[in-house]
Amino acid sequence: MIQILNSGNEQVIAVKITGTINEKDVQKIHPLIHNIRNKGLKVRWYLELENFTGYTLSGLWEDLKVDAAHSKEYGKMVMVGDKKWQELATGATEFFTSSEVRFFEPRLKEQAKQWINK
Repeated sequence: MIQILNSGNEQVIAVKITGTINEKDVQKIHPLIHNIRNKGLKVRWYLELENFTGYTLSGLWEDLKVDAAHSKEYGKMVMVGDKKWQELATGATEFFTSSEVRFFEPRLKEQAKQWINK
């Protein structure tokens, strides 16, 4: 499930991700991307992972389509999580995108928010 958070920054999409992401979750985010791009800004991401277990097949497919369509429009990304695989996934994300990507542990969540807003 994706819960939209208030980032306080017009170019940051902040979400809390719990459980499993499905197609409808990803579809909630797509208009947010367009709203930021329509202002001529790059989309920054704040992703807070809590008990994240992965994607449904349709959710993964939808996420891949959205990212393929918009990846050049993305700016910085930050992931906050407590699992080693999440940290590794953050590194892999940086490899496949031109975005600057960082990983923070939950105890450093405030630092993550500061970094994404700089």
